Amino acid sequence: MPNNKEPSQRQLRVGQEIRRIISSEIERGEVRNLQDIDTMVTITKVRVSPDLKYCNVYIMTLNGEHLKEVFEGLTLAAGHFRKSIGRNTNLRYVPEIVFRVDDTFAEVDKIEKLLHDPRVQQDLK
Repeated sequence: MPNNKEPSQRQLRVGQEIRRIISSEIERGEVRNLQDIDTMVTITKVRVSPDLKYCNVYIMTLNGEHLKEVFEGLTLAAGHFRKSIGRNTNLRYVPEIVFRVDDTFAEVDKIEKLLHDPRVQQDLK
């Protein structure tokens, strides 16, 4: 969904509602695929397409632990989440859910390490 426009208020509201529904189901342990994984899952952002038919849900785990297993489990449970969103909202179309790993924090760490590198510090002085 490469889109240069800012999301509309409706996209933002639908995204927040989807985030709330998915987060609460994960928190309550209602996702079978995640029951054996002991880590905290965070939904960092939700991006909904302008036509509200597609939704990217960005996830992260605590310290990146079990990230691959969580990602796979959530991807398998996408249909479950769509049903739950359909039951709990008044949307005409329930968006197709695509889970993605949020690598923003990894990029920030990489930049921080580069900035603290002695060679870079020397160049900055």
